[in-house]
Amino acid sequence: MVWESGKRRGRGDGVSGRPPAAGRVVLGLFFFPRGGSAQVARELARALPRAGWQARLAAGSLGRSGEVTNAASFFAGIEVEPLDYSPTLELADPLAVPVPFPPSYEDRPGAPDRVFAAVDDAAYERLVGAWIEVLGRAGAGQADLLHLHHLTPANEAAARAFGAPPVLGQLHGTELALLRAIQAGPPPSWRYASRWAARFRRWAQQCALVVVPPGAEAEAGLLLGLKRGTLRSLPSGVDLERFKARPLAGEERLAFWRRWLVEQPEGWDESGRPGSVAYTDEQLAAFRSGGPVFLYVGRYTAVKRLPLLIAAHARACERLGSPLPLVLVGGHPGEWEGEHPLATARRLGNRQVFLAGWRAHEELPQALNAADLLVLPSVAEAFGLVLIEAMACGLPVIACRAHGPAAIVADGKTGWLIPPDDQASLTDALVAAATNHEERRARGRRAHAESRHHGWPTTIRHLTLLYDELAALAPSRQTAREQRS
Repeated sequence: MVWESGKRRGRGDGVSGRPPAAGRVVLGLFFFPRGGSAQVARELARALPRAGWQARLAAGSLGRSGEVTNAASFFAGIEVEPLDYSPTLELADPLAVPVPFPPSYEDRPGAPDRVFAAVDDAAYERLVGAWIEVLGRAGAGQADLLHLHHLTPANEAAARAFGAPPVLGQLHGTELALLRAIQAGPPPSWRYASRWAARFRRWAQQCALVVVPPGAEAEAGLLLGLKRGTLRSLPSGVDLERFKARPLAGEERLAFWRRWLVEQPEGWDESGRPGSVAYTDEQLAAFRSGGPVFLYVGRYTAVKRLPLLIAAHARACERLGSPLPLVLVGGHPGEWEGEHPLATARRLGNRQVFLAGWRAHEELPQALNAADLLVLPSVAEAFGLVLIEAMACGLPVIACRAHGPAAIVADGKTGWLIPPDDQASLTDALVAAATNHEERRARGRRAHAESRHHGWPTTIRHLTLLYDELAALAPSRQTAREQRS
């Protein structure tokens, strides 16, 4: 990729109406697109040019064109340099290849993405080499700064091969969760835990600035050994044009859920095959009652506490004596920790839990508008972007009084905050939200009003101020490139 010439700090083009170019930034996303950090990287890459920054993206990729995990498809319209991890999936050992499958911050036995703490030095070095190449293709050598999401071998690649541009590291919470687990005492299978913990700390300390979700500054500083001056908080934004309150009701709502659950099912069982969980028209009777529909959106990881949610929901249904459908949206096919949600629902005899499967982010606003409340009982949610997205669609939320959600949800005003891992409190909140329609709607209206403060323009303004601060750290590098342009 060749950077656009003649667009440097303080000079507009006089034609397009774009602001003066502030600089060149390469954003790095080590993982293939899935989860909140990919959404954040995409929105930033789209918005930065409007703020004057030339932006490139280096990202992991998985699958063919058109699949949501394919980088070119997910980041359509953005200058992206992908690193394809797909070939490794067919191999017995997905780490013993020139481009190993990316490790994970979570430990899911049998999954191709092994936990970082179980990855040996040889695979680590191959990952670093692969990321030196992809960052180079993305133009890291000519960038004014690098914006790297998470702490990964991409950080090591940047330090070894592109040491001059300052690095802004953006953490999304999963790194801290793994460090907490290592600190608490790793299992025997995590043979390389101490090495990875040292790497995470070194990479964070090499960053000129580290940004974390609001409320995570103290823990990040402690776990990573960071000085106060290098830590900043940055909330994720929400696309307020896409996430709007356009509630579906009656037959329109029923038709939506029929399409997702009966006609075009994407739910999956222990086989991991999308569509292996489907429903019949008879099973949609709960949606015809006219009562509320509750929604969960997220991955099937242990910290999300899905078994707790399904058990609390089962108890709420018993107390209510009326239908209360709970739709689970998400869960990347084949990825789950602990008991599969379908197995939990079957074990508890909870027939009002519906698995909708992994859906494109663009489809989420309609699902939120076909529901009445979002519930997220996660105990380690660094921020909780989906909470803001739900609030923007006019939904109140139920979440735990811990980490990011505690800073987003106003208990009694925009939703319900419950103690972590408290099944009885979760059941009480579900029942209260289901039975008091006026209060639920009032909290939804206040949630919608609060979401107006979380649009991407606000986040971008905060971020570009940090970019300007970092770009000022390397004036000689910038001046030299201006003379060459």
